[in-house]
Amino acid sequence: MERLQKVIAHAGIASRRKAEELILEGKVKVNGKVVKELGIKVTDQDRVEVEGIPLEREEPVYLLLYKPTGVISAVKDDKGRKVVTDFFPYIKQRIYPIGRLDYDTSGVLLLTNDGEFANILMHPKYEVEKSYVAKVKGIPTREKVRQLERGIHLEDGKTAPAHVKVLSVDKKKGTCIVELKIHEGRNRQVRRMLEAIGHPVMKLKRERFAFLNLSGLATGDSRELTPHEVKQLRALAQHGKQA
Repeated sequence: MERLQKVIAHAGIASRRKAEELILEGKVKVNGKVVKELGIKVTDQDRVEVEGIPLEREEPVYLLLYKPTGVISAVKDDKGRKVVTDFFPYIKQRIYPIGRLDYDTSGVLLLTNDGEFANILMHPKYEVEKSYVAKVKGIPTREKVRQLERGIHLEDGKTAPAHVKVLSVDKKKGTCIVELKIHEGRNRQVRRMLEAIGHPVMKLKRERFAFLNLSGLATGDSRELTPHEVKQLRALAQHGKQA
């Protein structure tokens, strides 16, 4: 037996927190009866409906995609542009990206149909670290690097401290390669941080998500996460530890 909100989350309908809200709002039925209690547990034999739609309990899927640039981190796009789920026509489950990478950013992107899993990896309080490599205009001074390390004041608040490393400098072209490690996931955050110190991004790639990297993958390639990797990610997020 499992808690009702967990079953809804695992079905890919919503995060566990959103599932709890749906239950409290009286939008969930078990065996034809409205349930408003969060402690209810159900089995595979129970019929669950969310907002009148029977719940189909899908097998959980956990995927890693080397997202190319020019692709939307979404399930569909009203402008007809390519989306990340287009890379998985063979997956029957209703998968969606965990967080997002900008249209013009490449790199590690995870997809799943497990709402609870997605929620813990996206929530800032769990501090799952992401590593980005950016090619920027200009060469930041040590003081500007320190600004990133202390946190940058953006229009939506101050960022958490970042780990920053200048990987290479091209004085002739007036550019450099910078690595940033952050655990937040605000919209276009890395680009905005670097723009704020006067070094706009020319190219951006997410190299790592926690301990996961792009090893062995070409742009557009993907693979399933191993059961051990899924277990590691859950433990890492819930205990606030990096692998």
